[in-house]
Amino acid sequence: MTRLGPRAALALLLVSLVGLAAFGWPLLAGPHSAVVGHAADAPWLFALLLPLLLAVLVAQISEAGLDPKAVAVLGVLAAAGAALRPLGAGTAGLEPMFFLMVLAGRVLGPANGFVLGAITLPASALLTGGVGPWLPFQMLAMGWVCVGAGLVPGPVGGRAERLLLAGYGALAAIGYGTVMNLQGWPYLAGLGSSVSFVPGDPVSANLPRFALYCLTTSLGWDLPRAALTAVLCVLAGGPVLRALRRAVRRAAFAAPVAFRPAADPGDPAPAREPRPGAVSAPPGAGSA
Repeated sequence: MTRLGPRAALALLLVSLVGLAAFGWPLLAGPHSAVVGHAADAPWLFALLLPLLLAVLVAQISEAGLDPKAVAVLGVLAAAGAALRPLGAGTAGLEPMFFLMVLAGRVLGPANGFVLGAITLPASALLTGGVGPWLPFQMLAMGWVCVGAGLVPGPVGGRAERLLLAGYGALAAIGYGTVMNLQGWPYLAGLGSSVSFVPGDPVSANLPRFALYCLTTSLGWDLPRAALTAVLCVLAGGPVLRALRRAVRRAAFAAPVAFRPAADPGDPAPAREPRPGAVSAPPGAGSA
């Protein structure tokens, strides 16, 4: 797992705080707030802000040592995740891309994992026609899934790690669905009063309605997604983790960069050290 530097951690914290505000603002707004009156504009405004925040995050990670090979690895994994998403097409919540995001987030670490999760969703949305005001929220939620996989403590390698990631993947899959419900729930009209959002009500009154809303609308999709993610992590986690770690080692994600001054053409060439086991020729051996 790659190291999380202080600047990358600060950028992650900044993006996460903005994301929490974007997801949770309706619960804190008053009944006559201007924010509630412009609720339909909030997703579009956030869609404009999110690319700028992601650009800040990528810049901070770049200063920590991302090189072209590492960028290529992120691109390949994002393409693979985008290609996996249409296989389930959301049928009964079966989305095989989740297990890859969990395993990749585990290997890449929190910062690189967040970037991977955030760029995979736009790529998959272009393939599935899922571009809309919900996309920035999906990018944030998937980024958090990868961040959690990189931060979860536990063993590295072996069956124990696969079981750990299977459990985390199941919880993350349900959490992803719950967070995305929070994004759309305040704007849905025509629901019964027992599950609908009431602007201005205290959080203690709205949260039980939200929990009932999740149980009655999305749990049937979240549970199959969680089960599929856990099963794939157990069955395919071993070879996929080994392949990802081998790719990360070759891409030298965390390799330090050292710059050496260019040699002066007038300087004598450095003496070459003999190879181990080589026999030196006696003086004058090559003379006539």
